[in-house]
Amino acid sequence: MTNSFFCADTSKCVEEDIIGSGTNYQTYVLIECCLPWESEAFNSQQIPHNLRDLVKEVEHSQQKIRFLLINSESTKFADRRKILIYDNQSQDVFGGYEKHEFNVNNIKEVAGTVKSYLAGEVPDCEVENNPSRDILVCTHGSHDRCCARYGNPFYAQAKAVVSELELSDVRIWKSSHFGGHRMAPTAIDLPDGRYYGNLDRTSFKSILTRTGDIECLNKVYRGSGVLPNEIQVLERELIIRYGWDWFSYKVAGRIVEKYPENDGFVAELTFEKADGSYSYRADLVKDETKTVRLKGSCGAQKESEFVKYSVENLHFYSTKEELKFVSYPLYHSAIEIASRQTKSQQRGNEESGRMCR
Repeated sequence: MTNSFFCADTSKCVEEDIIGSGTNYQTYVLIECCLPWESEAFNSQQIPHNLRDLVKEVEHSQQKIRFLLINSESTKFADRRKILIYDNQSQDVFGGYEKHEFNVNNIKEVAGTVKSYLAGEVPDCEVENNPSRDILVCTHGSHDRCCARYGNPFYAQAKAVVSELELSDVRIWKSSHFGGHRMAPTAIDLPDGRYYGNLDRTSFKSILTRTGDIECLNKVYRGSGVLPNEIQVLERELIIRYGWDWFSYKVAGRIVEKYPENDGFVAELTFEKADGSYSYRADLVKDETKTVRLKGSCGAQKESEFVKYSVENLHFYSTKEELKFVSYPLYHSAIEIASRQTKSQQRGNEESGRMCR
């Protein structure tokens, strides 16, 4: 392999479907830190031993906590260092991570503040929690060349778009590695916890404003970090159906049943909006036409298989009304609605439901 190999170019060349690559974490700990960063960010020279030890301790505990370094143009000149902690405390449906923001005098104080928070205490350096949207763009070129080649130019584009749109509550950060370098430029949108890749100016503007062609998400949406990877393709299918309104819904998902013989699943996705709670179930089947073998990073020695799933036999269930949407072929026919108006119709619907299953 030569230095001319870029994993993101190969992924784009084969038109890889990037859905299902959003990583699931309960908590993000974002630490403002000056550049440059080593390939393993927390081995960088400016990281104090107490913080390095804390990161290792949390990793060994296998808690779903992700530490990331962040940086902006003001970091180098700031008197203090920010810590942003995004925490998912929801037990049922997810409506966004809860943000806690702290200012410390220097990076040596970070470990103590984070330890206190993770122990359930309230550090006294927490600042007023004004609503904000923090978008992390991976520019970690020492970890993977594609994050520098595509991440840095996109970071500049993203800053420009936010400025043009005068979005004062949106902060754009350079970030250390969070996966998906072959999808560079890649980003995490918090507090939603949604992952994106292959971003450009047009798609990013749509994501920021939640307007424009929703179909762009077929190319740039990696998935929601609160859903299992396999279910993320089902959520994307529903986003395309419901449009940008979907982003205001609370969502939860689970794998109901696995089919080891064909790498398939039965998945359920539940969402809440103003008028009630609803659920979809579908079969998720390995899609051989989209599954690819690629080098997952610029430094990979061999190819890996990246399994993709298709959504089949989609059913809709309403917990508010006695309605059932009968299974229908995706992309082809309209939804058939079976209404339970008489006992005869009820029996017919039950038979139809058994046939679909």
